[in-house]
Amino acid sequence: MRFSSSTLVAALPALAAAQDSPIDQYKAQFQDFIGQMGSYIPNPGTHDPVAALEAKTGAMKLSTLTLDNWKETLYEPVSPEATTPEEWWVLVSGGNKTCYGRCDKVETAFKETAAKFALLEEAPHMGYLNCDDQPILCNAWSTGTSNLYVFEMLPSPAPIDTYKKRLNMTTTTSETLVNLYEAGTKDQFTLLEPGWFHPFQGKAVELGLAVPFGYFMWAFGLIPNWLFMLVVSFVSRTMMSNRMQGQANRDAGRR
Repeated sequence: MRFSSSTLVAALPALAAAQDSPIDQYKAQFQDFIGQMGSYIPNPGTHDPVAALEAKTGAMKLSTLTLDNWKETLYEPVSPEATTPEEWWVLVSGGNKTCYGRCDKVETAFKETAAKFALLEEAPHMGYLNCDDQPILCNAWSTGTSNLYVFEMLPSPAPIDTYKKRLNMTTTTSETLVNLYEAGTKDQFTLLEPGWFHPFQGKAVELGLAVPFGYFMWAFGLIPNWLFMLVVSFVSRTMMSNRMQGQANRDAGRR
């Protein structure tokens, strides 16, 4: 779960009623939350190695990226002496949690394109990242679903040019992706600058913070709305109490 402006707006009525409404219901919810903590927290990473192997060795030649294998997978076809980049296309997709069931069309188009590219002598390597299954990696990249990444892989430690394009969830077809490739340029893509969350040259990667940030954002996303509203309510009460106490002290000082 991710917080948005709608979540904050939803919290405003609770703030307005915080002084009058009881908090017993929040306490009960909190106790229930603690009691069910073990079953509430999902596994942060899910990977089916059998299905991944079938996708990689089958007609699609599609590699499934995980937190543990993504870098090794992208470097795998790169020879140590290479001066011409090995191009990877990686689709960031998801299921009901991260894409709300809207990524099916894009995912189908990408897999159809992977099968077509597998028949060509020269075509990009194809990779797939599911944010439902790999939330830590998606957060470490600070990316979302329906994004197409293009990695121009060279031997380490050479810089990796990385491009990104947001795909339309309703209109993208295999023909759309084939046309992108046949255009022979990256004019429709955005070149990622080596800012904080570049997968290879990002400042977070350099400082070793990318994966910890991924875990932090994943854990933060587990906080239920009611607990967030409870915290905001307590903060609001404390601020109002301090303000009223300060006003009372000033009034007493004038007497």
